[in-house]
Amino acid sequence: MASVGLILLAAGSSTRLGEPKQNLMYEGQPLLQRAIQTALASSCEPVLVILGANAEAFQAGLNDLPVQTVFNPDWQEGMASSIRQGILTLNEISPDLDGAIIMVCDQPFVTTTLLNQLVEEKKMHDHGIIACTYQDTLGTPALFDKQFFPELLALQGLEGAKKLLFQHAAVVTSLDFPLGTFDIDTPQDYQNLQQHRGEE
Repeated sequence: MASVGLILLAAGSSTRLGEPKQNLMYEGQPLLQRAIQTALASSCEPVLVILGANAEAFQAGLNDLPVQTVFNPDWQEGMASSIRQGILTLNEISPDLDGAIIMVCDQPFVTTTLLNQLVEEKKMHDHGIIACTYQDTLGTPALFDKQFFPELLALQGLEGAKKLLFQHAAVVTSLDFPLGTFDIDTPQDYQNLQQHRGEE
């Protein structure tokens, strides 16, 4: 039985958006809270939330939740620093894990079912990497076997885990997630999300 942890990346400062994306409301919930509840309802354990910019403002809302919050002091370096922080913490608190899912807080259509599908794929076929596919690309959420933890720890600067998805394409299994195209980096992205809700 595969034991899988989850790293939720929420350390960025949302410079292109102009306000913290973690606090944007969707269906009556801030995106960060929504993502955390989705993760907690999955079979992943432990769930880590990596905070950086505005960490104190977000921490208060997480104190009562069974998540491990990790402050990334190097958040300004980029996504790589948060991934490194997450993997280091998982290695420390759960050294026997078989793998980890990397998830971001600004994909509002990620569901608990999707996260569990990633874990089930790992259990059934022991794939090295399982990534979601949308708009002709591979991306988050993505599950990495522990054999890739050293490479995740070697990421630098603005590099995300996507680098590994292409480097190890031969061992990547994909899971269809069309709504993964919705992520919030700009005011226009958030507007598109609101319009999508109106179309449903």
